[in-house]
Amino acid sequence: MTASADAQTTQVSTLRKILTSEQEPLARRFRALFSLKYLASLQPPSEETVPAIEAIAAGFGSPSALLKHELAYCLGQSRHDAAIAPLRKVLMDKQEDAMCRHEAAEALGALSDKGSLDLLRQFRDAEDEPDVITETCDIAVDRIEWDHGLQKGEENIKKSDFTSIDPAPPMPQSSDKPSIPELEKTLLDTKLPLFQRYRAMFALRDLSSPPDLPTAVPAVQALARGFDDPSALFRHEIAFVFGQLSHPASIPSLTRALSNTTEESMVRHEAAEALGSLGDEEGVEDTLRKFLNDPEQVVRDSCIVALDMAEFEKNGETEYAIIPSQETAVVA
Repeated sequence: MTASADAQTTQVSTLRKILTSEQEPLARRFRALFSLKYLASLQPPSEETVPAIEAIAAGFGSPSALLKHELAYCLGQSRHDAAIAPLRKVLMDKQEDAMCRHEAAEALGALSDKGSLDLLRQFRDAEDEPDVITETCDIAVDRIEWDHGLQKGEENIKKSDFTSIDPAPPMPQSSDKPSIPELEKTLLDTKLPLFQRYRAMFALRDLSSPPDLPTAVPAVQALARGFDDPSALFRHEIAFVFGQLSHPASIPSLTRALSNTTEESMVRHEAAEALGSLGDEEGVEDTLRKFLNDPEQVVRDSCIVALDMAEFEKNGETEYAIIPSQETAVVA
């Protein structure tokens, strides 16, 4: 083994040790995770790719639902078949937290794994599964079928500023001047398939970036109305999109979602993390600190991570993957 390869192996091993240690502060473990995500997602894959994926999957032994759901998301972004088996295992484990299982199903969709279609259909159609699982599997099936169908090549889809693999592609452009009211109508129409509504959601996201676009604020306002949807999965995805955008116009609706103690914890946690991406905006850190002792563990944990993200934003760091020192990490 060359000195370079040996150093790479040591790097993955060190990150894996931090990620899987229950003694490490949660924020430090998240930064280790995003360092591993970078290695797991390298294109073309490197010698570190599979070890990084295995390191991420090793974190599923943690009791933290927040961490495990983030592990599943990162595996789904890897574009690598080595991530499929651990994700299927999480989805099939009915003792696992529903939020983690949902993220595993979504990740299989992001990987466009045709071999998982039967499994996803099984859980989509299961009468004893919670809505968040059946709805996620429904979207994942549509995502994979779209990805491998003829429709994909025939659509004129605007190039996105975002490199993430999303649960659904943005709606195709029908004209040079997309209509925000039309997209909002599709977004909010509960009679339509969730996959179609998600496509409107991501089209509105792309009209909100960069933040100085004339369409940005109206598109953010349209997305914010999605917080009134009956589906917790849908509401949580709105919060996730706001986290990607980091647009100040989303702060009022995110604050309301986090502050609503009757809201589903998966929505509130996503709102907290989205606020963390806006940490340099006035009042955001104060809002997050209010919920550090929330009755819901996943909300408390999300506020810890969000405050670390806010610190990262204020310091002008370029990548949320640098592992902070033991002293500077936000500690529960």
